[in-house]
Amino acid sequence: MGAMLDVAILTLFPEMFSGVFAASILGRARGRGLLDVRLVQIRDFAGGRQRQVDDTPYGGGPGMVLRADVLDRALTHALVGGPARVVMLTPQGAPFDQKAAERLAQEPRLVLVCGHYEGIDERFTDARVDEEISLGDFVLTGGEIAAMAVVDAVARLLPGVLGDAASAASDSFCHGLLDHPHYTRPEAWAGRPVPPVLRSGNHGAVAAWRRRQALLRTIIRRPDLLGGVPLSKAEGRLVAALAADLEALEQGGTTGVPSPAV
Repeated sequence: MGAMLDVAILTLFPEMFSGVFAASILGRARGRGLLDVRLVQIRDFAGGRQRQVDDTPYGGGPGMVLRADVLDRALTHALVGGPARVVMLTPQGAPFDQKAAERLAQEPRLVLVCGHYEGIDERFTDARVDEEISLGDFVLTGGEIAAMAVVDAVARLLPGVLGDAASAASDSFCHGLLDHPHYTRPEAWAGRPVPPVLRSGNHGAVAAWRRRQALLRTIIRRPDLLGGVPLSKAEGRLVAALAADLEALEQGGTTGVPSPAV
């Protein structure tokens, strides 16, 4: 049994989370006491009969801006149990990747702030937020979907959450490469057999094949990842040859580029 991760999510739409955190791996993690997710309704901390959480932006412009004072009260409530790392989900944040997930998995407590409308008063961000995270170069209607993704990516790294701890260790990006192809029964499907090496029982040959496939898949699909991956001399030659073949293909020449599943 691993240590529990405590996550509080500040949101205007807590109903969006019910199915996600009750099902599958996250649901089991919560049931086993490995993950605790608390949903904090931001509107509960707004004053007045209308419980207004936003207002028009100073300087004019479209949309509405979430108020710093309301968010501050909601965050203070979320932190009653102790300090936590406060993360805002925003398109302006640093890109979220596997390294960020691994780093956040080391935190005992997280608070995720879901933005909405035109944005959040910058004074709240400056005063109370530790870091800003983005899922990518696109805009969502709010931070809720991003918060779900972050919790999922972080929680599966906690000890005891996955049935086999090795599953997370072999994921794409964990060693700088994309994951190798996977196969299961039936042995042949639609005229496509499982690669013989995977049925050989030779664990060394299987490991070598998987490493080669990960390299091939990475250079074909995400060559930008290879700069930070330590390679053997043989792997370096393979990568260089494949890069040359791909360049020739792009220029209209012929190439002997193998399929990622050979």
